[in-house]
Amino acid sequence: MKVLAAMSGGVDSAVAAARAVDAGHDVTGVHLALSKNPQSFRSGARGCCSKEDAADARRAADVLGIPFYVWDLSDRFAADVVDNFVAEYAAGRTPNPCLRCNEKIKFAAVLERAVALGFDAVCTGHYARLVRSDNGVAMYRSADAEKDQSYVLGVLTAAQLARSVFPLGGALKSEVRAEAEQRGLLVANKPDSHDICFIADGDTAGFLSRRLGSAPGDIVDADGAKVGDHSGSHQFTIGQRRGLRLGVPAVDGRPRYVLDISPVTNTVTVGPQEALDVSSIVAGAPTWTGEPITGSWTGLVQVRAHGSAMPARVLAAADQLEVILEAPAAGIAPGQAVVLYEDDRVVGSATIIRTGS
Repeated sequence: MKVLAAMSGGVDSAVAAARAVDAGHDVTGVHLALSKNPQSFRSGARGCCSKEDAADARRAADVLGIPFYVWDLSDRFAADVVDNFVAEYAAGRTPNPCLRCNEKIKFAAVLERAVALGFDAVCTGHYARLVRSDNGVAMYRSADAEKDQSYVLGVLTAAQLARSVFPLGGALKSEVRAEAEQRGLLVANKPDSHDICFIADGDTAGFLSRRLGSAPGDIVDADGAKVGDHSGSHQFTIGQRRGLRLGVPAVDGRPRYVLDISPVTNTVTVGPQEALDVSSIVAGAPTWTGEPITGSWTGLVQVRAHGSAMPARVLAAADQLEVILEAPAAGIAPGQAVVLYEDDRVVGSATIIRTGS
């Protein structure tokens, strides 16, 4: 099989490409240049796509003896991921840019170009398992629970999964690092990239303020009384406690949390922790990794990349899901993804529109 290996410059994608070579595939490496003005070096484990990362990916490809190219997808990344991220926050929602990158870049733009160039599949270093059978391909959680990335891959369709290869799905991260060292890959001990890759300094509020500017407004309590001021509602997320800088203490002396963000009125509503509890979710634009759910379905749902799955009942319509949680959960925000699981198998994903108590 002719395989295009997406190589970020990290240890996971390097070992994934190596395993694809070992499996007998005809492998070509590609590094995705996603930043218009990449930094020369990464700042510790923050960010990615620096010139250093590109050089690390090229060195890994040289060790493996495979062809290597750099694809400039910075324009598409800016439009589909960065601009979307800013627009979602401006609308009072909380997006997941990693999920959007997988959907729009790695398994849309890259896969489309790869197929056009004659490749059969795209290989990545994601931690998720693919099981192929006569009925198609199914995606499951990885063997390493702490590294599992099936949540951010839940937006992929059955057609995209059919052309995907995840060689690390059955491995532990410790095993991957040891294997990289044995293979002579210099990235064996390179720190994992984390946080938001295009915000290398980790200052999300500052990044959004530079993009959206200042928009002063009120922070109000659940009863509508003003308790503080803000310089932009985009600086807050549902469930946030720190950084509120409230001028009026709560009557009961308990801490307040962000309950709601309204860009229309430019207000941020705060209240007690128990007011964050959510029992139902309405989500739109569902995608399915296999046969779509119709009617009523019972299984597990996950609403954060590093969260736990929760039992729920789902009522599925053509373009919308209603999710009824078995037990209330806190801090679920519009804009996040809700991913459906049948035990460890990913069933599908949808974007949260609103929540109910």
